[in-house]
Amino acid sequence: MKKIIVLITTVLAVLSLGGCTPNENVESKNTVNVGDPEKKAILVVSFGTSYNDTRKKTIDAIETAISDAYDDYEIRRAFTSQFIIDKLKERDELYINNVDEAMKDLVADNIGTLVVQPTHVMNGFEYEEMMTEIKPYIENFDSIAFSDPLITSMEDYIAIVEAYKTEIATDVPQDTALVLMGHGTHHYANSTYAALDYIFKDKGMSNVFVGTVESYPDVDTVIAHVKEAGYTKVIIEPLMIVAGDHANNDMAGDEEDSWKTIFQSEGFEVDCVLKGLGEYESIHKIYVDHVGNAIKNHTE
Repeated sequence: MKKIIVLITTVLAVLSLGGCTPNENVESKNTVNVGDPEKKAILVVSFGTSYNDTRKKTIDAIETAISDAYDDYEIRRAFTSQFIIDKLKERDELYINNVDEAMKDLVADNIGTLVVQPTHVMNGFEYEEMMTEIKPYIENFDSIAFSDPLITSMEDYIAIVEAYKTEIATDVPQDTALVLMGHGTHHYANSTYAALDYIFKDKGMSNVFVGTVESYPDVDTVIAHVKEAGYTKVIIEPLMIVAGDHANNDMAGDEEDSWKTIFQSEGFEVDCVLKGLGEYESIHKIYVDHVGNAIKNHTE
């Protein structure tokens, strides 16, 4: 009996030296530091590009448009391509955070109100990976709102078509096919490309054809449709935020497997436009509106 009393006394003494009870110890481990609600930021998440010129014209321009519209928010940047991040660091000594690093910095800087705006074209693998990386940090914010990628709702499809009508494709002749080359994905969101092609035609732009580099509709499918429609001239543009590697090589390159070369080999007269979607103000407006909707829906 004396041994039991001595053991209990020893345990209580150790706990008293620690200055807390077992319950208090558990609570301290579960405590989450929540940022200051008055400190607000918008994290703009992009795939990224190693082409410095097009980055300035596209990603930088999108971030500037968002900053101008919501000047009470600090703008932060993250890329989802670690390959591009590493390349820029090694080649240019340019340091850009990945999503996890950006979230750590936001928490360290006591940001309490956060809006996350991806510049991805659709809700594909990159978007899902971004959400997975952000999830562990959600409780560190008093408020966090997630904005939509470029093409998410039916309103977005219509806005894209209007952007082509009013700014992007105003100088495309009616006797010329406008071929838009998207990236493509094995994600089910790849259906976005076929849906966009359909909506272009439904809204009176019958000379627009949408295809992808890495999925469906592929270049052979697009060529078949362009031929069937009777066009002999084509303009090829990237359906991508930046005119980076895919645009310069897979689309406009001189190699035998580039879209330009393939269309030429099929007898078409071909012009290529190396401008990413991020260069157009009408596209900036879609992102700006998405941020506004995210803020509004989160506060209502």
